[in-house]
Amino acid sequence: MAQGFKTNSCGFSKFVRRRLDIPTRTKRDNLNARPTPEPTGEPSGATTVHINNNADFALLLPATSGELISEAENDGQSYCTPGATGCTSYMPDGLITAAAVSKAPDGSWIQITGCMDSSKFHFATNDDGGQFDVRFPNGAQCSFGGYGASFIEQVEPSANRFCLRCCSSADDQTNCNSHQDTAGCPQAIPGTYTFPNVNCA
Repeated sequence: MAQGFKTNSCGFSKFVRRRLDIPTRTKRDNLNARPTPEPTGEPSGATTVHINNNADFALLLPATSGELISEAENDGQSYCTPGATGCTSYMPDGLITAAAVSKAPDGSWIQITGCMDSSKFHFATNDDGGQFDVRFPNGAQCSFGGYGASFIEQVEPSANRFCLRCCSSADDQTNCNSHQDTAGCPQAIPGTYTFPNVNCA
């Protein structure tokens, strides 16, 4: 199972929430800064994500129909938006309903956040989501930083929400904190989740 997620008796993956008596971190400088384990496998185009603009990007998604995000860490593959070029797998039309790209002023990261219509893809029913990063699947990387550089991606089908942040350097636990895998997109990757005609916040 992916770190930070459990499957209930119905087979749905759930975020493991903090106990209510433990204060929730609100400042990114208080994040868990433990190093991320080394990347796994060799770099592969099949597990490479990218962010060019809000109509040209790739996300890691389950390759198998009905597979939970939390169970796809070993066989997740990259799917590009329909407008992208040079990809082997593409997202279906209508999956992405809104997206916004932003960049760090110092060039340390680039991210895309947004909304989706989960009914357009073969997600498991009522899947609350999970995280992909440099550890899973094998060879996972973002073209922005290259193999070994930090990135985190969370996909939350039940919330119709996704987020991806790619950092320019390895083990960047300030900007690409892999230990936020239970937090959900708005906390793990603050960004735009409310759009003029779509709201997935």
